[in-house]
Amino acid sequence: MQTPSSNEPREQNSPASAPVKSRAASVSLADMLDRQTIVGKLWHTKDDRVCCVACGHRCLIPAGRRGICKVRFNEGGQLRVPFGYVAGGLASDPVEKKPFFHVYPGSDALTFGMLGCDFHCGYCQNWVTSQALRDEHSVTPIVELTPEEVVNTARRTGARLVVSSYNEPFITAEWAAAIFQEAKPAGFACAFVSNGNATPEALDYLRPWIVACKIDLKGFDDKRYRTLGGTLENVCQGIRMVRERGLWLEIVTLVVPGFNDSEAELRAIAKFIASVSRDIPWHVTAFHPDYKMTGPSPTTVRQLIRAAEIGAEEGLHFVYAGNLPGRVGRWESTFCPGCDELLIERSGYLVRDYKITSDGKCPHCRRTIPGIWPGGGATEINTGNSTADFHQRKPRRIKPS
Repeated sequence: MQTPSSNEPREQNSPASAPVKSRAASVSLADMLDRQTIVGKLWHTKDDRVCCVACGHRCLIPAGRRGICKVRFNEGGQLRVPFGYVAGGLASDPVEKKPFFHVYPGSDALTFGMLGCDFHCGYCQNWVTSQALRDEHSVTPIVELTPEEVVNTARRTGARLVVSSYNEPFITAEWAAAIFQEAKPAGFACAFVSNGNATPEALDYLRPWIVACKIDLKGFDDKRYRTLGGTLENVCQGIRMVRERGLWLEIVTLVVPGFNDSEAELRAIAKFIASVSRDIPWHVTAFHPDYKMTGPSPTTVRQLIRAAEIGAEEGLHFVYAGNLPGRVGRWESTFCPGCDELLIERSGYLVRDYKITSDGKCPHCRRTIPGIWPGGGATEINTGNSTADFHQRKPRRIKPS
């Protein structure tokens, strides 16, 4: 850690480690996490409170209290924020798992997360990390690391990207930035996987270090969005801001039967994305019952394909159907929007074939295909066709270097 001392994680016996007087599902976990903090960057004072600008909630936090995320808190008139650990360790994920389909296909992303979230989605698949301090059953061990150790692990595992994911990365932006400041000069592309509840301050803070962002657009009904802890307008504005800053953007909608799967709502989502750019990839993914949302049935193949068809009908150039590998036909692969040439053939996380040229064009009609592609073209892409190749593309837990 670097000086000054106010930016160092607090020692166990430091006077600054007095408990914050605010609600937390687990007092012992809260005490441990509160020690693993620094004074943040994304805040300012307003009257006798601190105003956190890491996410769209813009919490005004009195002394001794936490923000909505539970992990950023006001201590003595300063905002302390998570730093210096990862939740549950590190993972080497296929970049397609994020999902990024237009960012270095076939590569691996060294992925890290922390604890906490500014939303409380009832179907969250990462609830054991995201709902820490909000749900007493959300318990995941933390591993203390330095940014250098994270980057060394990425180098050792052959990753092409370093990605902040699993919980909501905007609420832990200072830690992500510290890692990315080490990763970018070492040659790694850095990215965020987010719920999109962003602020211009946080995006401008991260912009020098990241190249891509994946945002979940969870529906297009503000009333239902509020049941998840957010607002539709904040997320739509987050999408616009990411695009305005020149970051590569892909959008995901988890299609939940009975929640957001009506044709009218899916069409409204597609129309909105098209209004920002028809070149933004839209991933519609299959829901399975999880966490507190166990009532709806899993998304069927037919429901997922119909969602993808709606995206295409609304003029989106790149629409993908996920979470049902090998069962959705052409909707796993990338086709040229000009001539319909098959450019990237996929099965799940496995790239079977890759035809985009080294200058990012369709080899048939020479149309530019938007994305972040390897400069060496197909020679830099890991492809495969066997069952063994398919299984080798599964995510892996990684021991830090």
